[in-house]
Amino acid sequence: MILFRTVTKIYHSSRKPIVALQDVSFQVQKGEFVSIAGTSGAGKTTLIRLLIGEEKPTRGEVFFERKSIHRNQKDLQKLRRKIGVVHQDYKLLSLKTVAENVAYVMQVIGASDRDIQRDVPQILDIVGLTERAANFPEELSGGEKQRLAIARALCHRPEVIVADEPTGNLDLYNTFEIVNLFKKIHRLGTTIILATHNKEVIIGLDRRVITLEEGKLIRDDPQGKFIL
Repeated sequence: MILFRTVTKIYHSSRKPIVALQDVSFQVQKGEFVSIAGTSGAGKTTLIRLLIGEEKPTRGEVFFERKSIHRNQKDLQKLRRKIGVVHQDYKLLSLKTVAENVAYVMQVIGASDRDIQRDVPQILDIVGLTERAANFPEELSGGEKQRLAIARALCHRPEVIVADEPTGNLDLYNTFEIVNLFKKIHRLGTTIILATHNKEVIIGLDRRVITLEEGKLIRDDPQGKFIL
């Protein structure tokens, strides 16, 4: 489903080039739950930005469903409808309620009013925010804000959810609540790619772990190991 083929990403600065990723190769099959592990600066965010087409590789290629992500802008737009992205900083609309935050994303992607009225309650039920539908983001806890961010990512029924440090701002209780939500979404048939530096999260998941260190892929374990 997803293929990184000898991908290198170099950022050029006034001082010296920064190698964010170096000759990274791996595959993710449809229906997998994969953690991308590594400390800050290991290359996790760069990898995600390449996957969703926000960056282009310096060398190598990234494929989604056998198509190169970066060769054709039209294909890239189609790809982005198949991938939902969850960020650490939520990216919520502060002047819209929980329900309006979800509805707005559906409006942007061209959903009809009928679809919005039908789907918003279903999505809020999946993430456990039904009772918060009329609240504004400032009235939510950190865990609830991240649940809303996940709800927005689910709006277009993506085949893949990509999450970049989604528990980085959360306490232990909310961290595992969010992880359990990702497990629930995975059971519904969605491929999950979770970037994190949290060792406890990875061990608790007991799923495949790809470990990055200084831009290099150093381990690819089938079950929950985080060794740095």
